[in-house]
Amino acid sequence: MAELHVNGLNVAYDISGDGPPVLMLHGFPQTRAMWDPIVPSLEQRFTVVRADLRGYGATDKPAEVSEYSFRAMAADQVALMQELGFPQFHAVGHDRGARTVHRMALDHPQAVLSICLMDIVPTHLLLDQLTQQVARAYYHWFFLSQPAPFPERMIQADPDHYFESCLLGWGASQIRDFDPRLLEQYRTAWRDPETIRGMCNDYRAALDVDFDLDAQDLDRQITCPALILYGADGAMARAFDIPGTWRARCTDMRAAGIPGGHFFPDTAPKETSKAILEFLSET
Repeated sequence: MAELHVNGLNVAYDISGDGPPVLMLHGFPQTRAMWDPIVPSLEQRFTVVRADLRGYGATDKPAEVSEYSFRAMAADQVALMQELGFPQFHAVGHDRGARTVHRMALDHPQAVLSICLMDIVPTHLLLDQLTQQVARAYYHWFFLSQPAPFPERMIQADPDHYFESCLLGWGASQIRDFDPRLLEQYRTAWRDPETIRGMCNDYRAALDVDFDLDAQDLDRQITCPALILYGADGAMARAFDIPGTWRARCTDMRAAGIPGGHFFPDTAPKETSKAILEFLSET
């Protein structure tokens, strides 16, 4: 692990490979370790940077909810890449990492060469047009965003039970589908009370900060090439036409379903790697 102080905090990252730079950002409730099975197929042709988002893993965890917007998270990662000598780069994100990459493409279009968003619909759309089906599947948005310390105390009673229920709760996964080595790294991270607080603040900021920021940018488009990947058997694919939610928001978009549910990068790493590599090679 390496670490750099950028944008007012220490960001943990790993870097490997050689070639054009690719930034890879994880989602909830994971860490940059989620990309370990995918990196080997990319690093032969690309320089791959995997970083922990603020509040997650080994990256710093600010105190205030307002510091957890996707705008702030995107600024962290752009600053990291610039410090590493990459003023322009490709960006890949899953879940919260994908929401960070979406905001990055809007706030820093000069830095982002292409984006890959995995298993999300736009944040504003999900919250503004919330359905019973989505609310039931994605209840954690509203549990984690409750005022502190309520969700933190509930989760700290048994972090493994709670977060593993999240890994299995969004379609087509069993605990045996996850690499035991990666699971242990996730568990080490999410057992930390400060990480639990950081993840709750991430979700609080989505409702308190990001919704309004996204409302201001509803008419803006992503101008770089975009790949939309989604779990073909996941909760989002059952509730939305995922490519359709992004089509008007992108000037150059392609999409594909990957076998499995929300956590298909963990459960189908070969298929995920192939899709990313083909897209990056084309762009």
